Amino acid sequence: MALLLFISGLVFLVVGAELLVRGASRLAAVLGVSPIVIGLTVVAFGTSTPELAVSIKSAWADQAGIAVGNVVGSNIFNVLFILGITALIVPLTVSQRLVRLDVPIMIALSIAVLLFALDGRISQMDGGLLVLALVVYVGYAIYQSRRESAEVREEYGGEFPGQSAASPSWLRNLALVVGGLVLLVLGAGWLVDGAISFARHLGISELVIGLTVVAAGTSLPEVVTSIMAAIRGERDIAVGNVVGSNLFNIMGVLGISGLIAPHGIEISAAARHFDIPVMIAVAFACLPILFTGGVVSRWEAILLLGYYVAYTLYLILAAGQHDSLAPFSNVMLYFVIPLTAITLLTIAVREMRSNARNRPVG
Repeated sequence: MALLLFISGLVFLVVGAELLVRGASRLAAVLGVSPIVIGLTVVAFGTSTPELAVSIKSAWADQAGIAVGNVVGSNIFNVLFILGITALIVPLTVSQRLVRLDVPIMIALSIAVLLFALDGRISQMDGGLLVLALVVYVGYAIYQSRRESAEVREEYGGEFPGQSAASPSWLRNLALVVGGLVLLVLGAGWLVDGAISFARHLGISELVIGLTVVAAGTSLPEVVTSIMAAIRGERDIAVGNVVGSNLFNIMGVLGISGLIAPHGIEISAAARHFDIPVMIAVAFACLPILFTGGVVSRWEAILLLGYYVAYTLYLILAAGQHDSLAPFSNVMLYFVIPLTAITLLTIAVREMRSNARNRPVG
C-alpha cells in the first residue's frame, strides 16, 4: 500500500507540475503579466500550499519543531537543492528584478525571523506582521506588473512569451493552474505521510524531521515545477518559483501559523543558533550566484547541491551525536565556507567591474 501511494504521489506530482506550468505561462500571456511575476506569486504560492497545510496542522497540534523546521528547512532546500538541480539540468537565466528586489526582500525577511525568534517564539503579533508584509508584497507585485517598464518588455522582445500566439481563454488556463495545484498537493501529501511515519519509527527528533523529511517532501511540488518549467523554456518561472516560495514560506506559512497558534510558535535554541542562521546565509548566497553573468551556471549548481549534501549530513551526524561531527564541522566552518565566500565575492566584484566598463558613458 505504501509503495502504491509513493508511485501515485510521484505521478500526481509530475502531471500536476506540467499542468501548473502550462496554465501559468499561458495565463501570464493572456493577462499581460510577466512570467517572473507569475512565478513569484501564483506558481510559488501555489506550490507552497503543502508547507502551509503541514505547518498550520503542526502549530495547532503543538508540534512547534515540525512547524518551524518545515519553513526553515524548505527555504534551505529550495535554494540549495531545487535551484541547484534545476540549473544542473538547464543553466537558468536570471531576471534583474530578482537581484534588485525579491532576493533582498528574502534576505531581510530571513533576518526578521531570527530577530522575532530571539525571545524564543514567533508570537501572534510577529505572525500578524509577517502576514501584513505578504499582503503588501502581493499588492506591490500586481501593481508593478501592470506598469512593466520598457526595459523588462524589451527582455521579451516587446511582448511576453505567448502573447502574440492565439491563447486559450483565461478560464481554461486558470483551470489548468488549479488542477495542477490539486494534483501537486495530493501527490506531496502521500509521499510525506509515509516518510514522517518512517522517520518517527527511527526515533528522529521533530525538528530534524521538519528540517529534512517534511521540508523536502512538502517542497516536492517546487522541485518538479521548477524542473518542468526549465525544460519547457519557462526559466523565469523556474527561478521565480524558488524565490517566491521562500518569501511565501516566511510571510505566509510562518506568519499564518504564528497568527493562529494559541500561544505563538516556540523556537528551539537549536533552530535559533544554527538552522535559522543557515537559512540567512543561504539567502545571502543567492545574491552573488544570481548576479554573476545573469545566469545560474552548472558549476554554481554543483556548488549549491554540494552544500545541501553537507547540511543534511551535518543534521544526521548531530542527531546521532556521531564522533565525526566535530571534525566535519571544523572543515566546513574554517575551510569550505570561507573558500566559497571568497570565490563568490571575487566573481561578484569582477562582474561589477565588467558591467561598469561596459556601461555607456553619458
